[in-house]
Amino acid sequence: MRRILLKLSGEALSGDKGKGFDEPTVIKVAKQVKTLLDEGCQIGIVIGGGNFWRGRTSEKIDRTKADQIGMLATVMNCLYVSEIFRTEGMETGILTPFTIGAFTDLFSKDKAVEGLSSGKVMFFAGGIGHPYFSTDTATVLRAIEIAADEILLAKSIDGVYDSDPAKNPDAKKYDTISIDEVVAMGLGVVDGAAAILAKENKMPMRVFHLGEENSIINAGRGGACGTVVTA
Repeated sequence: MRRILLKLSGEALSGDKGKGFDEPTVIKVAKQVKTLLDEGCQIGIVIGGGNFWRGRTSEKIDRTKADQIGMLATVMNCLYVSEIFRTEGMETGILTPFTIGAFTDLFSKDKAVEGLSSGKVMFFAGGIGHPYFSTDTATVLRAIEIAADEILLAKSIDGVYDSDPAKNPDAKKYDTISIDEVVAMGLGVVDGAAAILAKENKMPMRVFHLGEENSIINAGRGGACGTVVTA
């Protein structure tokens, strides 16, 4: 039984709009996840909040408050995407590290694993519940807690390169690279805290392009797509 943790950026959900939701994009994601679920995969999902809030760029708001707003943005994203998933025939659950009335359930490892084992897609919203930690860190932490086999990082680029391919036509794409090399070269796959957590707990990641046809399916099956980041 393959168990994966899929990380989606909030911006990816907005399609070409740049903010909010693009429903056709989310439906495409849902259909791919449904395929993997039907094949027996257990799937957890973390979604960023960048389609609603990029508080770190503001100097007028206290960092703690800005990060709290960002946490709530991820909750909104998970509520929306979860509902789209339900219309595609999946059962879902949303867990947060803080109480939000009847909107979500409080996170616990047991509750998360129970949901995954029963065939639900489990959404992990609200980051880790504390400021100064990104959704990268939340992604790695939740993956470790649920004992995922791999983290799938859906991005707007088809893997990890030694330089920006948009600026350097000779940029080299890696099929496999270690997390140590990623950090040493400053390639920015995930932030520093997430990288350390992944390394210490030997959690592999796969970076792939969300926009490619059936990219989530191919990555979820462990196919030859994107870049595998070893720990």
